[in-house]
Amino acid sequence: MSQPLLLIIEDEAALKRFLKPTLQKQGYQVLLASTGQEGLDLARSHNPDLVLLDLGLPDRDGLKVLQELRSWSRKPVIILSARSQELDKVIALNLGADDYVTKPFGAAELLARIGVGLRNAARTEQASEIYESKGLKVDLNTRQVTRNGELVRLTPLEYRLLTALIRRAGRVATHTQLLTEVWGPGQAEQIHYLRIYMGQLRHKLESDPSRPQHFLTEPGIGYRINVD
Repeated sequence: MSQPLLLIIEDEAALKRFLKPTLQKQGYQVLLASTGQEGLDLARSHNPDLVLLDLGLPDRDGLKVLQELRSWSRKPVIILSARSQELDKVIALNLGADDYVTKPFGAAELLARIGVGLRNAARTEQASEIYESKGLKVDLNTRQVTRNGELVRLTPLEYRLLTALIRRAGRVATHTQLLTEVWGPGQAEQIHYLRIYMGQLRHKLESDPSRPQHFLTEPGIGYRINVD
């Protein structure tokens, strides 16, 4: 099996000197770009398996680079940024980022996020129609949902919310993404709808709704469905 190819779009020299050998020691191939345009050119020519993208680039905002990447590529993108406000994370995730790591960060955290991103991408490419984790099983072909082998009946809206989360398994789904996909563009601000229906899913599908194992909250941002 070939080594995964990672593209780092980052202008901070010290961080690049740290990242390249750290990632290579883990068996990754690494490409480096110092500007947004250089990063886009390398992404087109080399089709990396995952992109690490800084938001503060010298030639353009990293969010613009993300938007252009997302216009033709679905490969995972992890944002590396000193911007730690929830709004910055929400905007990046809504534009298609798969994850967001705030600087400064440790090598172990970043390697874990990269591993999750690559596994999620592989799972998506396999286009599996069965989601299974910790006793919860969802067959997207038959629309059957079971918990510990027992059939669970969901309302149409509950099922649509569940499948929206499954399509992003392991990744954060923002409030806006879920509301738009499940309720429609005109309901993107109705977060209370989301809280109510997420509570219903937890009640039906969690062993202990007060300590969820499947449906995890990302405070101020959205929700994530867990994966084994």
